[in-house]
Amino acid sequence: MDLIGAVEDNLAELLMRMGAAGGGVQRDDGRARWTIGGSPLDYHNAVVAVDLAGADAAIAESLALMRERNVPGSWHVGPSLRPDELGPKLLSAGFEDGGSEPAMALALDELTQEPLGPAGLEIREVESEDELVVWAETLARGFGEGKLEADWVSEIYRREGFGDPWAHYLARLDGEPVATATIFRTGDVAGVYFVMTVPEARRQGIGAAITRHAVRGSNAQYAVLGASSAGKPVYERLGFRTVGEIRIYEFH
Repeated sequence: MDLIGAVEDNLAELLMRMGAAGGGVQRDDGRARWTIGGSPLDYHNAVVAVDLAGADAAIAESLALMRERNVPGSWHVGPSLRPDELGPKLLSAGFEDGGSEPAMALALDELTQEPLGPAGLEIREVESEDELVVWAETLARGFGEGKLEADWVSEIYRREGFGDPWAHYLARLDGEPVATATIFRTGDVAGVYFVMTVPEARRQGIGAAITRHAVRGSNAQYAVLGASSAGKPVYERLGFRTVGEIRIYEFH
């Protein structure tokens, strides 16, 4: 399998689906693919594909739409978009380099066997709106833009409902919520998102435990994710390997 392609495709599908649920303007016509206006977050008002022959026009149109909808936005540029060609165009148009995420992947039979976290750790799939509220409150304690992001993400998940292609996980330590994770499945690929352990419970193997649990429960053949600098060593210990990178260009 083309693993970096699997990372790009799974992320693109997640962003398009969440953006649609949020009411974003969708474009998917073979020349460009984006969802803009459905989120207060730049990461989720996203351009995920473009025909490079028409890149200049697509950049101008996406910027105009972000300004019209009064939202921050982003382009997610993986290897398939030839970043050496596209990156300079985005910077010249006024986007900022938001850095890159290592794109990581593994076949599920490569998932390592490690301790399952500290004693008293319980991991369960979220199956109700009440549990989703707790999931969001937990995510807000240490992920991304905090409550703003957690509230938007959880509202999108509430609209989407529970079950395939989604699976959301909440970990409790001695009964207290301490970690989150989400699986988004496309075909035989499980994308791993929103992995977060609350600050006071970190460095106990909880992030690795909930990631492992979520990946094993996906019944997919491959798992993919975009890693933070802090998360990358954790995922490497689970058997994930870097297969490329996704660079983010941001507009505020």
